Amino acid sequence: MWRVNIHCDGDAWKRSGAEFKAMTQNYQAELIVSQKRPDETRLMAYKIEDISEVENFQEDCTKFPGFTSDFESF
Repeated sequence: MWRVNIHCDGDAWKRSGAEFKAMTQNYQAELIVSQKRPDETRLMAYKIEDISEVENFQEDCTKFPGFTSDFESF
């Protein structure tokens, strides 16, 4: 089991948030954290079981300008 963490600033979310959400539908990913901070920064975390899917998911996340991603084991 893996946790994929995604961060982006408010401007990046405004530009690509809808496309990002649509991209997540291509994966067996469960949203476990979604936070919008006072400075408009967003933090999301997804739970994914397969490491190869984690790597692909992370790679797709970083294709959106202003989005960063990392992952860790549960």
